[in-house]
Amino acid sequence: MKESRFIVFDVETPNRYNSRMSAIGISVVEGRKITESCFSYVNPEQPFDRFNTLLTGIDRRTVADAPTFPELWEKLEPLFSSGILVAHNAVFDMGVLKKCLRDYGIFWKTSAPYCCTVQMGRRLLPGMSHKLDSMCAYYGIGLDHHKADSDSSAAAEILIRYMEAGASVDSFVRQYML
Repeated sequence: MKESRFIVFDVETPNRYNSRMSAIGISVVEGRKITESCFSYVNPEQPFDRFNTLLTGIDRRTVADAPTFPELWEKLEPLFSSGILVAHNAVFDMGVLKKCLRDYGIFWKTSAPYCCTVQMGRRLLPGMSHKLDSMCAYYGIGLDHHKADSDSSAAAEILIRYMEAGASVDSFVRQYML
């Protein structure tokens, strides 16, 4: 199969409900290189939990002038439709995306192709921790953890390392029901 286009993304959330985004980072991987990156804060239109603010550094003041998810989705949708979605612990990030689409009444499509770098790592490198910071330490990848742009870039670099080691990413692609 020809080289695919991968849309590696990471979201931060404002509270324990994980139904809205407060930030999103995206790194596009083509030809085993990051070819594009973008980042945005997102106004979740929900309150922030202290835990999430301490973890991410994002609070209501940070996102006061940020676009809401529907406003941002107009720009994100063409990008998200242009490749296979990838995230580190994809069930979390895909779940937040699904809840945002649902809560705002946005129909995108019924399912999306995705893969998870944690699941890939568990099969490709068994017997070690697959937490993002552990994988970055293993591969010597810089990380400012719980910052969506840094996390998406790090996950993209991990994906690239797996491909360079000969992993067939296609065998890890699943469909996420939206």
